[in-house]
Amino acid sequence: MFKGLATWVLAGVALVLVGCAHSPQQLNVQPQIMVPLNPVARQQPVVVAVQDTRSSKILGTRGGIYPDSSSITINDQALQLVRQQAEQALRQLGFDVVPEGTPNANRLTLSLADLRYQSPATTYVTEANISATFAAEARSLNQQYQGRYGASAQHRFGYAPNLQTNTRLVSEVMSDALTRVFKDPEIARILQQ
Repeated sequence: MFKGLATWVLAGVALVLVGCAHSPQQLNVQPQIMVPLNPVARQQPVVVAVQDTRSSKILGTRGGIYPDSSSITINDQALQLVRQQAEQALRQLGFDVVPEGTPNANRLTLSLADLRYQSPATTYVTEANISATFAAEARSLNQQYQGRYGASAQHRFGYAPNLQTNTRLVSEVMSDALTRVFKDPEIARILQQ
């Protein structure tokens, strides 16, 4: 009887330990410009470039007792979605988005400079601090302007968030940071020249 009880106890402990480990997550983020933009330009041509300049592709970990096996990354299509949103925003502002190499076109370069997901290294994940930063460079024939646009959020949980929750939370922070780029009037001013 004790042998059977010991087996059940060991099985229960093993399940608890496995429950403390989190698997890696790749988030299918959907960053979006969150505000309507008023047209200010008169179809000036603009080339858009988007790049990832982060020092690491890993945002952070989901925490737990095995953080090395619970990394969080974003999908490879994220930058393409950022580019689509940037092009759409420029069109709303009244610019003509043109291909690379178009003569006399101004240029907007967007860089995903930082994206972080920080959670405590404890057995139970109760919070996450998420931040995103975009760097933007607007360049006309005569002038250039650079800015950094960040957003962050702190969330508390009763249990470790699943893939869908983390995707939504990271998308929201990226969207907030991306929106700030296009709310900066200096970006539009330089691109209109």
